[in-house]
Amino acid sequence: MGQKLKIAGWVSAGALAGVLATVSLQTVARGALAPLPLEELQQFAAVFGMVKSDYVEAVDEKKLITDAISGMVSSLDPHSQYFDKKSFKEFREGTTGKFVGVGIEITQEDGLVKVVTPIEGSPAFRAGLKTNDLITKIDDTAVKGLTLNEAVKRMRGEPNTKVNLMIFRKDENRSFPVIITREEIKTQTVRAKVIEPGYAWIRLSQFQERTVEDFAKKLEEIYKQEPHLKGLVLDLRNDPGGLLEASVAVSAAFLPENVTVVTTNGQIADSKQTFKAAPEGYLRRSGADPLKKLPAALKSVPLVVLVNEGSASASEIVAGALQDHKRATIMGNQTFGKGSVQTVRPLGPDTGLKLTTARYYTPSGKSIQAKGIVPDVMLDETAEGNVFAALRMREADLEKHLASGQGAEKKDEAREKARDEAMKKLEEESKKPLAERRLPEFGTDKDFQLMQALNQLKGQPVLVSKTLTERKEEKKEE
Repeated sequence: MGQKLKIAGWVSAGALAGVLATVSLQTVARGALAPLPLEELQQFAAVFGMVKSDYVEAVDEKKLITDAISGMVSSLDPHSQYFDKKSFKEFREGTTGKFVGVGIEITQEDGLVKVVTPIEGSPAFRAGLKTNDLITKIDDTAVKGLTLNEAVKRMRGEPNTKVNLMIFRKDENRSFPVIITREEIKTQTVRAKVIEPGYAWIRLSQFQERTVEDFAKKLEEIYKQEPHLKGLVLDLRNDPGGLLEASVAVSAAFLPENVTVVTTNGQIADSKQTFKAAPEGYLRRSGADPLKKLPAALKSVPLVVLVNEGSASASEIVAGALQDHKRATIMGNQTFGKGSVQTVRPLGPDTGLKLTTARYYTPSGKSIQAKGIVPDVMLDETAEGNVFAALRMREADLEKHLASGQGAEKKDEAREKARDEAMKKLEEESKKPLAERRLPEFGTDKDFQLMQALNQLKGQPVLVSKTLTERKEEKKEE
């Protein structure tokens, strides 16, 4: 790619949507030279003046301008965004996989914050927090009534500052305070283990800057434990995406050298790129290639990729590349369908613009935008069927979503019916005890889809879904 602008950096779904790319001042200046619609700008200035002088109370003119920019950008599609100082900082944390906090993976239970697991080596880990601990108070604020995001923000802060957590440990039936000093935490996006002799599982929860290095280390550990690996499951379920270069690297670990992983195409010349399964396709800067030490057997080991409706963007790139090159069997549920690339262009030291600049295409030329990757083998979530799959948000559900650019979309009326039925199930399930209504944890022997993936690798019968069918591209409302 040489000196060309790297269009692809951060491709992801939902709140994490974005791109991190190196952008020159020349690129930004080039956009500023576009002809300006003077009449419309005069109208904008007139409205701005009237609001400032005639509104019922004084308004902050800087906030007016910022809100106008945000509105202009957010009207384009669900993934374009203006970053103010605060959101730009949070975005950067999301791409690096680093943040300042206590170091716990959490969820919500009965209105409280529940510890899923303390991150190994973190302040919370050293303080003795355990899986299933409930956080009832953060400093002087009761957790009951807070959203999960609000609780996270209260636990994060500046390095070397303290936070007081009140912990309820159910199995000991006691509450106790823990004072933890915040420090920089590195998130863990890769988990792996040998499930049984000859078969291993590796899960990616997001594609961040450290993901490829951690991915390579985990694979090395697996091969040390199982030098003659018979089969591998790559688990991308609920992976919202991330850095495109990381997805190219993960694909390259399994593919022949120099084959196409993904192509991008947009309005500007720099958006028209082809990413190959080679170091220049995924190394963002000069340095050692983390994939170089991987065993050659990885290129041919039988491979199953697990996906679902929560697998988006960068994870769809991996699934699409491995499927098109017939390198893996894709199993699970049809994916999210985010086939667009965003580029972040700094507007100053603390602000930026995240703009959709390209669609991406699988090696065979397919756009998955608003459709997703269709698995080779459709699987239900559980042996009893898909409990809540229809309730998961997809790209096609997002307002103002980008069309695929490959023909008209068709409305899926069965989807709405399935959502209504799933909502009724959810209401019924919510009346049951928590332990009975939660889906099994990924990677356990109760993980139905993982067990079917193992059966596929062993050549044993697979319980294929009898109800799931390919989801057609939905018609975009005008």
